[in-house]
Amino acid sequence: MDSAHHSNSFLRDDQTASQQLHYTILKQADISQRQLHEITEVCSILCVSRAAAIILLRHCNWNTSKLFDKWFEEEDEVRKRLGLFKKTETSPLVQTSSSDVCSFTCEICFETFVGGDRGISSNFCGHFYCGGCWGGYVSKSINNDGLGCLSLKCPHPSCGAAVGEDMIFLLADIDSDKGKFSRYLVRSYIEESYRKTKIKWCPAPGCDNAVDFVGGNKTNCDVSCLCSYIFCWNCSEEAHSPVKCETVAKWMSKNKDESENMNWILVNTKPCPQCKRPIEKNQGCNHMRCRAPCRFDFCWICLGEWGRSHLCNSYLEGVKSNASEKRKEMAKMSLDRYVHHYERWIANHDSKQKALQDFRLVQDVHLKKLDKKYRQTNPILSFVTEAWQEIIQCRRVLQWSYAYGFYIPENEDGKRRFFEYLQGEAECGLEKFHQCAEVELEEHVNADRSIEDFIKFRARVVQLTVVVRNYFKSLVRAMENDLSEIRSYGDYWSCDLCTYANDSSATMCVTCSSESPLPAEF
Repeated sequence: MDSAHHSNSFLRDDQTASQQLHYTILKQADISQRQLHEITEVCSILCVSRAAAIILLRHCNWNTSKLFDKWFEEEDEVRKRLGLFKKTETSPLVQTSSSDVCSFTCEICFETFVGGDRGISSNFCGHFYCGGCWGGYVSKSINNDGLGCLSLKCPHPSCGAAVGEDMIFLLADIDSDKGKFSRYLVRSYIEESYRKTKIKWCPAPGCDNAVDFVGGNKTNCDVSCLCSYIFCWNCSEEAHSPVKCETVAKWMSKNKDESENMNWILVNTKPCPQCKRPIEKNQGCNHMRCRAPCRFDFCWICLGEWGRSHLCNSYLEGVKSNASEKRKEMAKMSLDRYVHHYERWIANHDSKQKALQDFRLVQDVHLKKLDKKYRQTNPILSFVTEAWQEIIQCRRVLQWSYAYGFYIPENEDGKRRFFEYLQGEAECGLEKFHQCAEVELEEHVNADRSIEDFIKFRARVVQLTVVVRNYFKSLVRAMENDLSEIRSYGDYWSCDLCTYANDSSATMCVTCSSESPLPAEF
């Protein structure tokens, strides 16, 4: 199924459709069909079996042109390297010992078989083993070696003869092993392809679709799979444009970093004055006793030794906080800042997931009820679908804007304030928009409302869609340009009333018309 980049309402005015990512979503059937076409082509041109064609294609990373060049230049060398030996002109897949000798001894289990018992060998060599040993050998490779089972060789230590797909299917004891082998073969076509920089699996859990990149801009490009999961082509993380992949990697690493646990310890515990182990206060009394074997008694407030008449209420002039207290205060400030951004990042992630669920309900249930109730057709009701798609996309951008905001350098106060102004405007508009789509739509679906009310609701939703889209366009543009509107200290002034960053030459705020605090130049 061919698909262009999913609809992006935040596309900049200077971007064209040709600059967007274009890709093809491949289902399992599509992948198998492509793979079969290449295998059939190789079988036809090189006059080899399907099993040999698969081995040859994997060796050349499923590049037919490269395979044909190698084959016609040095066929014998390729055969030797891959174990595709010419045993006879018409080699059967399986040979039986009873056709040649009266008995044979399996070189794996060392049992002797006589009469009609069969000894099986690869069709590329003449080493016989019993069916039971072959079956166990194949099954172990399929279950333990992953894609390595596609490169199986004859069990004989000095033999490199290939064991092809045809023998695998003959020797595998159970159907589940055959199914696993087939799935590994499909995986090989994607994961070992010479085009692996342009083809990859959808990273959504449980999704078996692949994405084939066919051209366009690969910078901050988001892919929308048929399973409804949207991800970044470059890093395979959940879609995060316009935030850069490097920022996302740092943010995700920080969320998993054990150092935040250490920050929590520094902020919420104090060291025992005697043994220095961290202690958390979990009761109201300030009398603390360290655990065995230390058992030191001390005051939680001043960390002094606890006695019968312990007092620490008197202010001692000239006593300053020590280095550990300063370190703890800095850790607390750092942790508070991280928690502020993380809580809002995860809250918008949850809101986005809930919006996705609600959107499915709207598509499956609410639109049908509205159509029946107001006798409206789907094109007229399309504003509901567009509104929910806009909400989902805005939630995603807002979610990742908090990761972006966390990494704005602390000394770039102007950039931070300008960014938070744009972020706040976008977030405020989105909350109104989301509430309208949730609450008011529910009323029109379930309550007895007139068609006039519905028309007014439609106009309100359409208006909010446009307004919120414009807010987020400004936010996205600012993040894409790395807040280049704010150049350097002294080139702008930030309005105390609305925090808008104005050019240094402006005498009044562009947004609220407040006067510039900078002295006029004479």
